[in-house]
Amino acid sequence: MQITGKTVFIPGATSGIGLALALALHERGNEVIIGGRRTELLERIVAEHPGLHAVRVDTADATSVAAACRRVVAEHPGLDTLVAMAGIMRVEDWTHPEGFLASAEEVVTTNLLGPVRLVAGLVEHLRTRPDATIVTVSSGLAFVPLAATPTYNATKAAVHMLSESIRLQLAPAGVRVVEIVPPSVATDLLPGQRESAIAMPLDAFVAEVMAILEREPEPREVLVERVGFLRHAEVRGDYDEVVATLNASDPHGRPEA
Repeated sequence: MQITGKTVFIPGATSGIGLALALALHERGNEVIIGGRRTELLERIVAEHPGLHAVRVDTADATSVAAACRRVVAEHPGLDTLVAMAGIMRVEDWTHPEGFLASAEEVVTTNLLGPVRLVAGLVEHLRTRPDATIVTVSSGLAFVPLAATPTYNATKAAVHMLSESIRLQLAPAGVRVVEIVPPSVATDLLPGQRESAIAMPLDAFVAEVMAILEREPEPREVLVERVGFLRHAEVRGDYDEVVATLNASDPHGRPEA
C-alpha cells in the first residue's frame, strides 16, 4: 500500500496510537492533519512538529464532526485518506444499571458513531480521489472479550463488521478500506495501561504497522504478530482457552487499544 505522498486526516491524534501514526506518516512525506478536542494541545503538537496541520474536532459531537470534515476538505482538497482513530475505553459493572449505562452510551457514541459520522462526512469527497483509503481501528477485543470492558468490546466488534461491509460497497468506487487491529498497546487508554506488562510498546507497534502497510499492496487487516493470539482464537479452535487466559491475566482491564 502506498504510504507516501498522501493527504491524511487523523481525528483522535493528540496522543497514543493516533499521534504516533500521525508522526510516522508525516516523517514519510505525507501531508497529515491531526484532529482533537483541545485546541491548545493541537497547537502545541503542530508547533513541535512543523508541517503538521490541525483541526479541532470532537468525534462524540455530530455537529463538530460535520464542521471538521467540511473544513478539512476545503483547506486540504487533496485529502485521500481518513484514519478514524478516536476511541475511549471504560471499565464497566453490568451487575447494576448505575454502574454501566452512562458509560456505555458514551463509548458507543465515540467508538461507533464517531467513525460512522466521519465516513459520512468524507466519503463523497474520497470517492473523487484516486487511490482513496479509509482506515478503521478495531481491537483484538473485537474477537475475544475482556470481561471488564463489555461495551468497548462490542463497539470494536461492530467496527470490524462495519469495515467488512463498507469495503464491499466502496470497492467499486475505488475507495479502499483497511482495518488496523491493535493488541494491548502501552498508551493511556486506561489508567495503568502504559505501565502494563502485557502491553506492546507503542513505538514497536507503530513500526510494525508501518512495515505491514509498506509491504502489502492491498491490506484488508493490519495484524501485528502479537494480536494473532486474540484475532485467530476461534479459527484455531482454542477460543475458550484464550478467553480464560485473557481474563485471568488482567481481570481489572488493561487490555487492547
